[in-house]
Formats: sequence, C-alpha cells, structure tokens
Amino acid sequence: MSTLVQTAPLLPTYVRHDVTFVSGEGAWLVDAEGRRYLDLLAGIAVVALGHQHPAPLAAARAQLDALWHVSNLYSTEPMTRLAELLSERFGGASAFFCNSGAEAVEAGLKWARKASGKPVVVALEGSFHGRTHGALAVTGQPAKRAAWEPLAPAVRFATPNGTASLEAAMGSDVGAILLEPVLGEGGIVPLERAFVADARALADEHGAVLLFDEVQAGVGRTGSFFAWQGIDVRPDAVALAKGLANGLPIGALLVAEEAPTGFEPGDHASTFGGNPVSCAAACAVVETVDDELLAAVRERGAQLQDGLAAFPGVVGTRGRGLMLGADLDRPAGPVAAAALAGGLLVGTAGEQTLRLTPPLTISQSEVELGLELLEEVLR
Repeated sequence: MSTLVQTAPLLPTYVRHDVTFVSGEGAWLVDAEGRRYLDLLAGIAVVALGHQHPAPLAAARAQLDALWHVSNLYSTEPMTRLAELLSERFGGASAFFCNSGAEAVEAGLKWARKASGKPVVVALEGSFHGRTHGALAVTGQPAKRAAWEPLAPAVRFATPNGTASLEAAMGSDVGAILLEPVLGEGGIVPLERAFVADARALADEHGAVLLFDEVQAGVGRTGSFFAWQGIDVRPDAVALAKGLANGLPIGALLVAEEAPTGFEPGDHASTFGGNPVSCAAACAVVETVDDELLAAVRERGAQLQDGLAAFPGVVGTRGRGLMLGADLDRPAGPVAAAALAGGLLVGTAGEQTLRLTPPLTISQSEVELGLELLEEVLR
C-alpha cells in the first residue's frame, strides 16, 4: 500500500501519498518509476478532457507563442471569446474571470451582497465552497471553519434537500441562497429538483439572489454543461473553475443577463483573471464538451454506478454523470490508498465515501478496467 509522506520543503497543508507523477495521457498517469495508473479522479474533477487532450493543449501552446499577459486594463481575444462561449451556453450571461473556485465563490458573494443590498447568506450543511475567508464562512462543515472563526459573511445553514429547514433560515436580511447542485466534499450529494425549485421561489420571494457553486459539478461533469440544466432550475449566477481549462488555473463567475445589477468598475478585480493562456485552453474545452460527449458522460456514469453498486462493501451509490460517490461499510481512506497501490486513483468525500470523478472522455473499456481494479481492493 502507498504511504503518506511530507518530504519536500512545503508548508504542511497537504499530506501527500508517496508517489510522484511525471506524465499523463487520457485517463492514464505515469509515475517517476515508470508505472502506469488508471486515473478515476482527474485531479478532483479538474482534468475534464483527460491528460494532454489535444484541443486545449494546442490552444494553450499557440497562445504561449502569442501573448501571456496584458492586465485587465485591456481586452484579449481569448478572454472575450471565452465570455461569449460561456454566455451562449448559459443562455445570456456576463463573466468575471479569476484563478480558482474559491475566488469565483468570493466574487459571487460580493456580487450577491451588492446586488441584493442584504448581508446574510443561506448555505447548506455539509457544503464546501473554498478555503479563503468568505468561501470558508459559507462552507457548511464546522471542523473546517473552527480554527478561523469568527468569519464573515453572516451565514445561516440549512439541511440539503430540506425545504422546511431552508424556509426557516430565510428572512428579510437574506441576500443570497448559495447551493452546490451536487455537494462535492460533503459526500457527493445531489440536490433534488423540487428542493432547488423551492430555493428559487424562496429567493424570489425574499428579494435574494440564487447563486450556484458549480466549481466541481459544472462544465459537463454531471452530464449537462451546467449542472443546473440537468434539474432545469436557472440560477442568477454560477461559479465555475476546476474543469474549465483542463488543468490550467481559471475561475469564472457568470451572472445571468436578467439578474439584478451588481458590480461597477472598481468593485472587484483579479490581476491574473482572464489570463490569455488559460482562457485559450478554456475556449477549447467549452467547444469540445458537446452533446455527443455529454451523452457519453451519462452513459459512462451509469456504467460506473451500476458496477459499483454490485461490489462487496458498497452499501450505496449516488451522483450524476461522472461525479459519483460510493458509500462503504468501512473507512474510505485505506481503500483509496490500497487502490493507488494497485494502480488506480480514486478519492474520498467523507469518512466512508469513495469519490470517482474520472475524465469525461474515459472509455467503456477503461471504466471496466477501473471497476475490476476497485473490486479487487474491496474483496
């Protein structure tokens, strides 16, 4: 089994497995010893099209030869093109670009406060929105918040898929309801359509905005380009990151064209936001995540979930598309470590939940192999 180590002169914010990866292609990684691993984690839903996918690779390389950075005092073609592509997929929206999911959530929180004029955010128990102060404050996991409290903004937490709990959290001071359509770190918990529709109605009733965190669930991960499209409830704004540029750092806040006016010049900024290289890669990703690929995501997700459900030690499965969780009858951490030792990357999302977020381009035969490797670990 792999061991957990901390050897490099890095601050101890992660405990890393004793493996160093040096290359990758598609759904495969190669370590420094030349061993190959099947990747069912994809950088935690980041390498959406697989390692070294030719479309974002070519776009990033071409942009590196042309222009790296000019600052947001000016426009660049990749940034403008990406905003247009995302607006088209959303059905009309304006974009703010940054570097990460936490930054996209922070932008969303500021926009919501300005747009609504109200200070309180209602978020969900078990949710995860980032490690920066604002994003951490709205994360519904007390253990992650405790060392840093008091935090801002003002937050009330409701139960996922509990309309009565959500109603109880509302009030005249609530400016935003913040939801992950599928809770990621909280255990891969899909929100029910009826609950999300109730959230939409409550936001409208109380003069609040509905903000979705699709940092992990967006860009095709759940089988539709935006996760909200799969439940047919349109938010006022959505935060994206992870899979948007296939591994290059980028985040985005999209605000619907019909949403309340929020930001004005000077309200928010990001020095590296809209970086031409990241945006060029992201344009290629958005153009590649087409209807054919989305159909394959749904098919491979069903294949993976059906296979997992039949395994010994798996007591339940859930998720959407290729964002899946498998509840085990044992701690998930040792299972993930044993899988790594057997040449398979999977993750965890809670004490007893395995997380599987493979590349959206994974093949049927690769899913079959991944299931075989995982079954061996679970025996």
